[in-house]
Amino acid sequence: MEHANPLLIQAAIYFAAAVVAVLIAQRLGLGSVAGYLLAGIALGPWGLKVVGSVQDIRAFAELGVVFLLFVIGLDLEPRRLWSMRAQLIGLGLSQVLGSIAALALVGWALGVDWRVALIAGMALSLSSTAIALQPLNERGALGTQGGQAAFAVLLFQDLAVIPMLALLPVLTSDLGSGRVVVYSWHDIAYPVVAIAATLIVGHYLVRPVFRYIARTRLREIFTAFALLLVLGIALAYEAAGLSMALGAFLAGVLLAESEYRHEIEAAVEPFKGLLLGLFFISVGMGADFGVLLARPLPVIGLVAGLLAVKGALLWLIARRARVPQAERPLFMVLLAPGSEFAFVLLGPGATGGAIPAETAHVLVLAVALSLLATPFMLALHDRLLAPRLAASAAKRAAETPQAATVIVAGLGRVGQVVARLLTGSGFHPTVLDDDPDHVEQSRKFGFRAFYGDATRLDLLHAAGADNAQLLIVALDDDEATTQLARTVKKHFPKLRIIARAHDMRHMFELRDLGVDAIERETWLSALKLGELALAAACGDPERAQRAALAFAEHDREVVAKLYEVHRTEPDAHLTVSNELRDQFARTLKADEASLQEDHTRGS
Repeated sequence: MEHANPLLIQAAIYFAAAVVAVLIAQRLGLGSVAGYLLAGIALGPWGLKVVGSVQDIRAFAELGVVFLLFVIGLDLEPRRLWSMRAQLIGLGLSQVLGSIAALALVGWALGVDWRVALIAGMALSLSSTAIALQPLNERGALGTQGGQAAFAVLLFQDLAVIPMLALLPVLTSDLGSGRVVVYSWHDIAYPVVAIAATLIVGHYLVRPVFRYIARTRLREIFTAFALLLVLGIALAYEAAGLSMALGAFLAGVLLAESEYRHEIEAAVEPFKGLLLGLFFISVGMGADFGVLLARPLPVIGLVAGLLAVKGALLWLIARRARVPQAERPLFMVLLAPGSEFAFVLLGPGATGGAIPAETAHVLVLAVALSLLATPFMLALHDRLLAPRLAASAAKRAAETPQAATVIVAGLGRVGQVVARLLTGSGFHPTVLDDDPDHVEQSRKFGFRAFYGDATRLDLLHAAGADNAQLLIVALDDDEATTQLARTVKKHFPKLRIIARAHDMRHMFELRDLGVDAIERETWLSALKLGELALAAACGDPERAQRAALAFAEHDREVVAKLYEVHRTEPDAHLTVSNELRDQFARTLKADEASLQEDHTRGS
C-alpha cells in the first residue's frame, strides 16, 4: 500500500462507509441523510478515527450544497412561483420570520449577543428539504393539503437561504472588534459585476451553447458543459467574495424556463446526490461529541427547545391554514428539525468570528442530532399517532385529489396533435423530445416542451413521472416506445400509459407489457382514406361509410382473435389472419346482397 494514491484510498473509504451506512439506515427506516451522518461519525475522531482531518473533504463536499441550490433554482419556474404566491407568503414567510424571531428572542433572553442570536435563529429556522420530501413521497402525502403546505414552506425556505447568505458577511464583519466596517468600491463593484455577468451570460450565451451541443447528440458533452457551468459560476462568485451557492442558485433560476431544464437536471442530479452525501459525511465527522459529554444538558436542551419552539409555531401555522387535524403531526415532525443549510450558515459564522467556536460546535451538534432524531420521530408518528388519527378522520369525506399531471413523450407528427388537443382543452402537458429544433419551435407556440431522451429514467424522474397520472407515448421509434413502456411499468407502476404502436405486432408487444391503451399510428387515417377511395370508386358515400364501419368492427374482432393466437399459437398467426380476411369479404358480399334485395323490394 506504500505506492497507493492517498486520494484514491480516502475516496474508497468514504464510498464504502457511505454504501454500508446508508444501506443499514434504509433497512432500519432511518433514511439516507441519517446514514450519511452516521457514516461520518463512524469515520471521524469520535468513531474509528479512520480520517484525521475533516478539512480534507469539507471544501470538496461543499459543492454538494452548490449543486443542490442549482437544482432548486432549476425547479423555480416563475409561473409556478406566481401560482403558489399565496402559500409561499402565507405559510413560508410566516414560518421563517416567526421561527427567526422566536429563536433569536430566546437566545437574546439567555444573554447571547443579538447578532449571534440572529445568525443562530436564521440557521435553526430552516428545515431539511432532503429529509422532508422523501417521506412525503413515500407516503403519497405530497398531494394532500398538509403535503402541499409542507412543500410551500420548504420552497420558501430554499428561497430564504439566498438573502441569508447575502446578509451573513454583514453580520460577521469584524464582529466584536468594535470597529466600524468600511467597504471599498471594489467590495461592492465585484459582487454587482458578478451578478450582472450571470444574468447576461445565462440569457445570451448559455442557452445557445446548450442548443448547439444538443444538436450534436453527444450526451457526455452535454453533461460536461452542465457541470462546467455550475463549477465555473461557483468559482467566479467565490473570487468575487460572494457565496458559491448564491451563484449556482441564480444560474439555475435563469435556466428554469429553458427547454433544456429537465435534461440539465438529469445530468447534474447524480453528482448533486453524491456530493451532498459527502457533505453530510463531513458534517458527521465534524460533530464534536466532546461537547455533548462536557455539556450534555445545554445540548439536549437546545435540541428539545428547537423542536418545541418550531413545532409550536408550525402547529399554529397549520391551524391557521386549515390543514386537516390528521395531517398536522406529520407537518410538524418533518419541518421542526434542523436543515443541511444550517451547517452552511453556521460555518462562515464561526469562521468570521461572529459565533464563538464553542457555541458553533453546540449548534452544529444540535442540528445534527435533530436530523438523526427525525427518522425515529417518523416511526413514532406512523406507529402511534397515524393509526389513531386515521380512525378519527375516516368518518369525514375524502379530500379532493390533486389535479392530474400529463407527460407527452415525442413531439413529432403524432405528439404535436396530442399536445395541441390537450392544451386546447385546458390540460397543459409536459412534453419531452430529443430534437432541439422541435422543442424550440414548439415553445414559441406556448407548449411546455423540454429537450431530452424520454426513455431515460433520470429524465422521467426530473419531468415529474413519480407524481404524474398519465403518459402519452408518441415516439416515432417503435423500439424506443417499447423500452419506455417497459421502464415506466417497472419504475412507475401507477402511471397510466397511452401509446402509439407501429403496427399490429408492435401493438401486441405493448399489450404484453401492460400498456393501458394503444392506437396504431396509421390505422384511423388509413381507414378514412379507404372510405374516401371507395366513395369515389362506387359513387355512393353511404355505402362507403357502411363498409368503413363494418371494417372497423371487423378489425376489432381480428385484433382480439390474433392477440389470443399471439399468446397461445404464434406460428398460426398467418393462417388465422387469412381466414379472417376471407370471412370479412364474405360478410361484405352478404351485406351488399341484402341491401340490394331490400332496394329491389322497395322499388
